[in-house]
Amino acid sequence: MRALVTGASGFAGSHLCEHLLGQPGGEVYAVCLAACSTENLDPVRERLTILSGDLLEASWAAEIVAQVRPEAVFHLAALSSPQASFVDPWGTLANNIAVQLHLFEAIRQAGIDPVVLAVGSGEEYGMVRPAEVPVDEDTPLRPANPYAVSKVTQDYLALQYHISYGLRTVRVRPFNHIGPRQALGFVTSDFAQQIAEIEAGRRPPVVRVGNLAARRDFTDVRDIVRAYSLAVTRGEPGAVYNIGSDTAVSIEEILGCLLRLSSAAIRVETDPARMRPSDVPLLVCDSARFRQRTGWAPHIPLEQSLRDILDYWRGR
Repeated sequence: MRALVTGASGFAGSHLCEHLLGQPGGEVYAVCLAACSTENLDPVRERLTILSGDLLEASWAAEIVAQVRPEAVFHLAALSSPQASFVDPWGTLANNIAVQLHLFEAIRQAGIDPVVLAVGSGEEYGMVRPAEVPVDEDTPLRPANPYAVSKVTQDYLALQYHISYGLRTVRVRPFNHIGPRQALGFVTSDFAQQIAEIEAGRRPPVVRVGNLAARRDFTDVRDIVRAYSLAVTRGEPGAVYNIGSDTAVSIEEILGCLLRLSSAAIRVETDPARMRPSDVPLLVCDSARFRQRTGWAPHIPLEQSLRDILDYWRGR
């Protein structure tokens, strides 16, 4: 399969490239923002083709799609931080919508017919009511941050292009995914980086935290990218699928596990700056539709994911 992966140098994108290159006959073209580091791709750099540019430029998007003529497009490129989206809401909306629109139009102009994975988010469901948990694909969307609004728009733009133009889009709504290489601004990396710096004597023995009561559905990124590959090969064009562990874990439990993995004596302090203007108390996935369609299930235990994240930050 000749695959085009956008956002390839990012957290999930780099893991997806590794996964695809592990499949027989995998041919991967990695689309990377020219201004961003491609360090995450170092383990597979010699085995893929890196295309550096900016999908906000419609002409460049058209050029690379016409050049590669992919059989599958994995569209992961996006500004992905809910917290940062409160600071720059328009930047998040404008980027995430325009980049996907340019990609879709480039596919139409090239006259090709790839399967296109449109990656949304569990954040699209937003303010879920207690009676609606666990969340399936028919749960109403009530986005609670600008990032989530951008993902709802991307989701429905993919549906619209399927209906209007027959683009073979498969939409997925992954819930929280974690693992090595995740950037700061996400809870597990924020905790792990602080703990690693404390162990190295680079900061006082205090971990600063936001809302610990929120409960989320966490899945290892390596299981998530395996799901992305299955969505492209086994998913139904036009359909939407939740992807997650189907288990709720509190942020406090995540922190507790990371602290147990460290031998350092560490205090915990609440930091008001880490609180969101609005936060969903409970968000847990019902991924039965996707599991039945593809046979996917997560394999990596939560504690192993957290250990790998902490070891990644120790290494850095």
